[in-house]
Amino acid sequence: MSDDAGRSGRPAAFFDLDKTIIARSSMFAFSRPFQANGLLTRKAMLRAAYTQFVYVLAGADHERMEEMRQMMSELVAGWDVAAVREIVNDTLHHVIDPMVYDEAVQLIAEHHDAGRDVVIVSASGEDVVRPVGELLGADHVIGTRVEVVDGRYTGEVTFYAYAENKAVAIRELAEERGYDLDASYAYSDSMTDVAMLETVGHPFAVNPDKELRRIARERDWPVLVFSRPVALRSRVPLPPAKPAIAALAVGGAVALGGVLWAGARRRRVTA
Repeated sequence: MSDDAGRSGRPAAFFDLDKTIIARSSMFAFSRPFQANGLLTRKAMLRAAYTQFVYVLAGADHERMEEMRQMMSELVAGWDVAAVREIVNDTLHHVIDPMVYDEAVQLIAEHHDAGRDVVIVSASGEDVVRPVGELLGADHVIGTRVEVVDGRYTGEVTFYAYAENKAVAIRELAEERGYDLDASYAYSDSMTDVAMLETVGHPFAVNPDKELRRIARERDWPVLVFSRPVALRSRVPLPPAKPAIAALAVGGAVALGGVLWAGARRRRVTA
């Protein structure tokens, strides 16, 4: 439940992004263009694949998510922001056509019709989340931030939008924007977002993992099933193309590792 922040204001709706609004990771399509443009080395790809393998086998506890955060910090350190901006811009408007859940798009529209701001809260890089949020009509986004010095990523994560940090950021935004958190809504698929769900008066588990389903059952949180993914382009009009800096952090580790691991496995099978 929320604290005193924003109790006198209007409610908002907070959405996790990956597997809550979008049926796959928001970073899924970036691995191939990054590799093609020389940003991903073979060594980095193998390490990402191993990290994903451990994640799949053992789950996403805090220790393993910290390991993935550290891996991604080291991975992007030194990357040229201008080069990444160009790749992401091209990917967003020509390659990546995110598959969004139709139910999520409708729910976002319903919240807007009710006069509530919609906020996307994701562990993926803030500047990756922002253009996706714009396409979805979100009013604000909260994402992981990576430091940039002299036009390059240092690898220093200045804000990690994961677990309890999501709740902290939501409270700060509520105080800034005057949201009534007790009257607000939140949606997520993962047990790592329990703190985020607890921050509002109306939490919802969306396609929940096993642990979140158990928690939702114990706390009588509603469970929603989103099952109709549609092409984002078919649901919302695309704005003119514009640059978007990719603060590549944490959220991309799972998707990137999955792509690389699956690719390596296919090569072994067909060899």
